[in-house]
Amino acid sequence: MENRIENLEKEIESLRERNRRVEAEKAWETSYTRAFSIAIITYFVAAVVMYVIGVENYLLGALVPTIGFVLSTQSLPAIKRWWIRKHQ
Repeated sequence: MENRIENLEKEIESLRERNRRVEAEKAWETSYTRAFSIAIITYFVAAVVMYVIGVENYLLGALVPTIGFVLSTQSLPAIKRWWIRKHQ
């Protein structure tokens, strides 16, 4: 009986640890730090590509995909809430 209780306690602790990991990963996925980091990377990659292909105002042009990314990440939570309400 005592062994069974110990196994249950270990299993509960394992579940708690998993929940902490999942919550941390979810927090990262929705964090401004992640979105800002991706926006910066997007800007630099777009600027380099535009420079290589000879776009005249490549630094200004690189703002277009970056702004598109930022706007899409900011609108997705609202779209997600709408979709969930519609499908429940």
